[in-house]
Amino acid sequence: MPDVGIYVATVYGGALDVAEQIAPLFESEGYGVKIHETPTLETLVDPQPDLALFCISTTGRGDYPGNFTGLSSALEQQRPSLQGLRYALIAMGDSSYEESFCGAGRRLDELLTTLGASRVGERLEVDASETPMADDAALPWAEQWLEAHS
Repeated sequence: MPDVGIYVATVYGGALDVAEQIAPLFESEGYGVKIHETPTLETLVDPQPDLALFCISTTGRGDYPGNFTGLSSALEQQRPSLQGLRYALIAMGDSSYEESFCGAGRRLDELLTTLGASRVGERLEVDASETPMADDAALPWAEQWLEAHS
């Protein structure tokens, strides 16, 4: 059975809610699912999941939420090879903050690619100004992702 690690970066719990809503969709497709509320480099690489799904909110000026800084700092400072890592990404932000909209998700996407990981499918960007409940956009995206990539 393939496994998916869902790595959460959240400020007020919205990204965790998305992760918890999406997990059953992956389980129904035969994936083993593990949600990482305080992700670390070790939970990403030892052992490496068949798929890493990032549910990531943006805070401040495009910054990572506090619960994600352990992983993001390790990736930026240690620069491990992520060759072979397949990932998908859901970025959440608010377009009224134009310069930093989905900034953490965009930054992470670029960093993962630089380290050799391969994104599977398109990144979803959820705009809180248009979709206050992020799972309203994330659930259909996850269903389409599973249909296309499982």
